[in-house]
Amino acid sequence: MRGERPRGVKWTGVDLSCRDTLVYQHGPRRAVFFLYLSRVRTRWPACTPKPGRPYEEMVTVSDTKVTWLTQDAYDRLKHELDEMIENRPVIAARINDSREEGDLKENGGYHAAREEQGQAEARIRHLQELLRNAKVGEAPEDDGTAGPGKVLTVKYDGDDEEEKFLLATREEGAEGALDVYSPESPLGKALLGAKEGESREYELPNGKTMKVTLIKAVPYSES
Repeated sequence: MRGERPRGVKWTGVDLSCRDTLVYQHGPRRAVFFLYLSRVRTRWPACTPKPGRPYEEMVTVSDTKVTWLTQDAYDRLKHELDEMIENRPVIAARINDSREEGDLKENGGYHAAREEQGQAEARIRHLQELLRNAKVGEAPEDDGTAGPGKVLTVKYDGDDEEEKFLLATREEGAEGALDVYSPESPLGKALLGAKEGESREYELPNGKTMKVTLIKAVPYSES
């Protein structure tokens, strides 16, 4: 529906220059719709996902650079990693069983198991790197200042609608409904340290600047 933001759609894996260009040209509320238009993929190659991987499943190392994780988030991700490693033999056995069924070209079970294995190994590598580089600490103070681990409510210049997102690694908000912006993104860097009511500017890929005002900053809670 026009003007309504699709639920569950995140910017995970989308190049930051692509995101900022779309936000600048169409506004933060409508930008996500244009992400799925075929003409976007020709005008902005960075918006094109790798074959066979939907936008919401794509994750790049630069997008997941961690500066802060709560202990609860770290434990949750570590538990997920341990379970995926333990499940490796199960997937391998499924591949072997499917291979014995005959012609691999017509063997849907075999190809599905191989695809599952590839996705699992990619996720394992991602979690290993994320946890290796993570800094674990307590939740940030509720002082109205923008920083990692905070839920920010902002308003963009020229847009009457407010936007709320989590400023942190995307893994920190993996189970929630919030969009997650990296502190390493142009928008994230611009807002770091901003006080409620303060306006900041950040540069867009086309060289122009976007003004954004911090309305509210509160610590993130999974509860």
